[in-house]
Amino acid sequence: MFPRKRQPRIPGLSVKRLIPNVMTLLALCAGLTSIRFAAHGLWREAVISTVLAAILDGLDGRVARLLHGTSKFGAELDSLSDFVSFGVAPAMVLYFWTMRDAGGFGWALVLLFSVCCALRLARFNTMIGDPGLPSYASNFFTGVPAPAAAGLVLLPLILTIQFGGGFFDRTPIVAVVLLGVSFLMVSKIPTFSFKKVRIPHKWVLPILLLVGLVAAFLVTEPWLTLSAMGITYLATIPTALSAFHRLEAKAAREGGETSATPAPPSAS
Repeated sequence: MFPRKRQPRIPGLSVKRLIPNVMTLLALCAGLTSIRFAAHGLWREAVISTVLAAILDGLDGRVARLLHGTSKFGAELDSLSDFVSFGVAPAMVLYFWTMRDAGGFGWALVLLFSVCCALRLARFNTMIGDPGLPSYASNFFTGVPAPAAAGLVLLPLILTIQFGGGFFDRTPIVAVVLLGVSFLMVSKIPTFSFKKVRIPHKWVLPILLLVGLVAAFLVTEPWLTLSAMGITYLATIPTALSAFHRLEAKAAREGGETSATPAPPSAS
């Protein structure tokens, strides 16, 4: 009898490496919980769970880099968590909310959204560390990232909570949003990542005040604030496209790097 080969084990992790992974798991739990809330018709709680998942997802990578706790295991876990929290959960929330009234067509649209999210994350993972990408592309994502897509696709629900039913809760409106956001995820349209943008010293204090103001409005007028944030993000997409092509043209004139594909710097 030949000795059995031992199965490979996950390498031991220090506490500082576990903290980002714990945050990723909390984001996953928040995303899954939004499905439970939606199944019981608790739409506000479902949206809040998705927002919490997005916040935790935005923090886990930064915490990992601050603690020097990045790992391949954490990167894979983060990608799987993103798919569930921002690819599956928002689609199921919309299905329980209004798309199930459209029968098979509604189910096909929520499936399309989830598939596009999976493709977007797979493309992101294959682009990480690509040496052929130009340096100016580090400030851009390719397409809309998964957390932003989840917020955009839930915008009709958020607007309905804020302004009441009658328009944004109509199945055709939600269907158009699902199709549009699905396209934006898998498209090659560059969008701002805001991760390597350096803030001039004179703007640090005003921006901190603005963040505090937004936080205050999130507490006092959460649905109106979330609606404004989603619409504002949509408005930045044409600006990002113009800025990317400007940098690309400048690099071409200078005989430097030329690439029509922006790079995701370090997060989905």
